[in-house]
Amino acid sequence: MVPSKIQLHKRSKCLELHFGDQAYTLSAEYLRVHSPSAEVKGHGPGQEVLQSGKRDVGITNLEGVGNYALRPSFDDGHDSGIFTWEYLYRLANNQEAMWDVYLAKLHEAHQTRDPGTQGVRLMDP
Repeated sequence: MVPSKIQLHKRSKCLELHFGDQAYTLSAEYLRVHSPSAEVKGHGPGQEVLQSGKRDVGITNLEGVGNYALRPSFDDGHDSGIFTWEYLYRLANNQEAMWDVYLAKLHEAHQTRDPGTQGVRLMDP
């Protein structure tokens, strides 16, 4: 499914997508931690790299890739993820469940969304 509208909101750090008559707002953080790049997904099952400290990340640029995808450039330097329309549609429609899984993984790894905490083991209260 191809989006009928794509709008980057730099100030609120969100990407607005319309698929048919349905509108979705995806945060830059959500997109960054679910990037389909090898840096995040690895090169095979079990090689995923948990992204932490991305709460404040923004998108500086969106580049179309052919007629099938977008490549966002994030302000933390990440720009190698190619988000196909199908993948963006899946992210949009499964946002709550995928976000909950991500937060649970962060908790299990004793990581946070806050910048500067990557690799820092936090003590439970």
